Amino acid sequence: MRSAVLLFVFLSSNAMAQYDGPAVEACRAYAQQEQKREGASGSVVFERDQNLLIERYTRKLGTQFVSSILTGNGAVVFEGVASAELSFVCLLASDKQPVFFNWLARQDSSAYLQCTRSAALRGKPRPCLEHLLRVAEADLGSVYALRFQEANEKGGAVIAAYRKSNGEWREYRDAECARRADEDRKLACVIDLTRRRALDMR
Repeated sequence: MRSAVLLFVFLSSNAMAQYDGPAVEACRAYAQQEQKREGASGSVVFERDQNLLIERYTRKLGTQFVSSILTGNGAVVFEGVASAELSFVCLLASDKQPVFFNWLARQDSSAYLQCTRSAALRGKPRPCLEHLLRVAEADLGSVYALRFQEANEKGGAVIAAYRKSNGEWREYRDAECARRADEDRKLACVIDLTRRRALDMR
């Protein structure tokens, strides 16, 4: 509930600006400390891109004074396995004093990035990508089965249309990914589009 309230506060504001100041490293270090305190392994990294934004808040949240809210994308990098790609929200009392950090689910994570953040995987991401593809295909298969059951209840024409749309989507996915530069990036593209298809069909 607390996270939902914080996210609502963040989304309701217009005072956003691209940011690359001291709050970035302060929040990253705070998140890393939280990882250690919870007994979790993995190193925390933040993406320094257009999604890294700060909102000047300057109000109290309960009894805690909050001067700003930093949001962006990041990851927890584990050695030898796919990284956990996430988004985050970090509340700060000042640009160097975080008071709250929370990871949020990220829907548009890159499979290629997941399998190349770890130094152990960077030169050989193929097994990692193949694992992510199996997971993505299994997830899509579950959604397909549910939607097929719904189509089956409506009759033959709906089932035919459903099968046709699935077949055409797979043709599109394979053609779109075939134009990628190398085999690993092609496979990563297939994973990304498969994940998006499952999300769209939920």
